Amino acid sequence: MERLIADLPGWVTSTVVIAIAIAVALLVHRLAFSLGRRAAAHSKGQLDDIVIRRLYRPARWLLVAIALSFIQPGLDLGTSGTRAWAQAAGLLVPGLIGWLLVALLGVIFDWVLLRADVTVENNLRARRRRTRASILHRVIVFVVLSITFCLMLMSIPSVRSIGVTLIASAGLAALAVGAAAQPALKNLIAGIQMAFSEPIRLDDVVIVEGEWGRIEDIRLTYVVIRLWDERRLVVPVSQFLEKPFQNWTRETSQLLGSVFWYLDPAADIPRLRAKLEELVKANPRWDGRFCNLQVTDTKPEAIEVRGLMTAKDASTAFDLRCDIREGLLAYIRAEMPEALVRTRGLLDFTPRPEAASPSPSARS
Repeated sequence: MERLIADLPGWVTSTVVIAIAIAVALLVHRLAFSLGRRAAAHSKGQLDDIVIRRLYRPARWLLVAIALSFIQPGLDLGTSGTRAWAQAAGLLVPGLIGWLLVALLGVIFDWVLLRADVTVENNLRARRRRTRASILHRVIVFVVLSITFCLMLMSIPSVRSIGVTLIASAGLAALAVGAAAQPALKNLIAGIQMAFSEPIRLDDVVIVEGEWGRIEDIRLTYVVIRLWDERRLVVPVSQFLEKPFQNWTRETSQLLGSVFWYLDPAADIPRLRAKLEELVKANPRWDGRFCNLQVTDTKPEAIEVRGLMTAKDASTAFDLRCDIREGLLAYIRAEMPEALVRTRGLLDFTPRPEAASPSPSARS
C-alpha cells in the first residue's frame, strides 16, 4: 500500500492531502459551532448568539486557510506551484482576515443595538448610542475594507511596483482626486463629524426643506428621512451641518402643541377656556404638564384664539391637537353659535323726497 502511494504522481498525492485538510477543517468548524450553539441555547444572554451568527462563515474559511497553511510545506508543488500557492495566499489571507474583522465589528455593532433599546418611552440615550454606533461602524468597516483591498493588491508583484511609482506622485494624485471627489469627501467628513456632534439621531423628528418626518437611516454621505406620508427624503449629510433645520427631539421628545380658532369678537373667552381645559384633561394623549387658551390677535372681522397643550412626543401632540380642535368646534357649534364669525354691516335708510306738486298753470 505504501509502495502504491509512493508510485502515485505528486499532484495526485497533493490533491488528496489538500482534500483531507479541507475536510478536517470543515469538520472541526462544524463541531465547534455545534457545541457553541448548544451552549448558547442554555445561556440567558444574546451575545453568544450574535457571535455565532456573525462568525460562522468567516471562521469556516479561515479554518480552511489555516489547515492549508499547515500542510503546504509537505506538498510536492514544484517551483511554479509554490509560486502560485504564495500568490493565492497573498490574495486570500488578507481578504479572510478583513472578512473576520468586519464580522467582529458586526458583533460589536449588534451588541450595541441590543443594549440600546429604543422602544422605551424615554429613549434619548438609546437613540444617541445607536446613531453613533451606526456611523462609526460604517466608517471603520470602510477603513478595514480599504486596507484589506490595498494589502491584496500589494501581494501582486506587478501592482506593488506600480504602487511604489505612484507613491512618488501621490501629492498630485491626491490633489486631483480631492478636486474630483470634493462633494463625496465633504459628506464623508461631515458624517464622521456628525457621529460626535450629534445634530441628529436615529428616530429624531425633524423638519427639513419644509417636510416633517423621522430620521430613518444615517449613512456616511446621506440621511434618509421617513416623511409622515411614508415618502422618503434623502438629504446630504453636509446639509445638517451647514443649513438650519428643526429638530423636535433634540433634548426631549415632549412638545408643546398649539391650535388656532378664528371666532367672533363677542365670544365668551372664559367659557371657552373652561371647556378647553375640560377637553384636554379628559384626553388620554395629554401628558398633564400644561394647557391654556388665550386671545393672541385681533382682526377687523375676527379674533385669533390660541390653545396650548403638551404631549409626550410629536405624533401624540399632533393627534391631541386634532382632537381638541374638533372637540371645541363641536362645542361652539352646539352650545355657543354666537362665537362663530359673523359679518356685520350698518344699513342707513334715507327716505326719498316726495315729488313736488305740479303748478296750476301746468294743470291747465
